[in-house]
Order: sequence, then C-alpha cells, then structure tokens
Amino acid sequence: MSKKYFRYVNTLFVVIPMTLIMAFVGLMRNYGFGPDWEIKFLKAWSVMLPVAYVAAFIIIPNARKLAEKVTTKE
Repeated sequence: MSKKYFRYVNTLFVVIPMTLIMAFVGLMRNYGFGPDWEIKFLKAWSVMLPVAYVAAFIIIPNARKLAEKVTTKE
C-alpha cells in the first residue's frame, strides 16, 4: 500500500475498535440486552464511526503538539 494512504487506514483501524467498544458499553449501560439490542447497537455505531473518524484528524495533530510541549525541557 502506498504511504499516501497509510495515515487514513491507520486512523480507521484505531477508530473502528474504539467506537465498537464505546457503542457496546453505551448500549449495555443505557438499554441492556433487550430484544432489539442489535439494531440499537448498529444505529449507535453507524453514527459514532464517521464522527470519531473525522474528529481523530482534528484531535491527533493537536494532541501530538501538546504532548511535545509538555514533555520537552525548556
């Protein structure tokens, strides 16, 4: 794969499991495992995934800069 797309694929591989876990925990805490839990899970995850994917491209560079500031000696 081209290095050109590495950042996008890497971010996707981080966001998918994180949003799956968050949707599962949110569903479990708010609704439990009722008869239609699968549909609720898929609805929650289908909203979370694109939002988290876009947010990751905004947050990650800023977090990296902040971490560099905090950890470097002046």
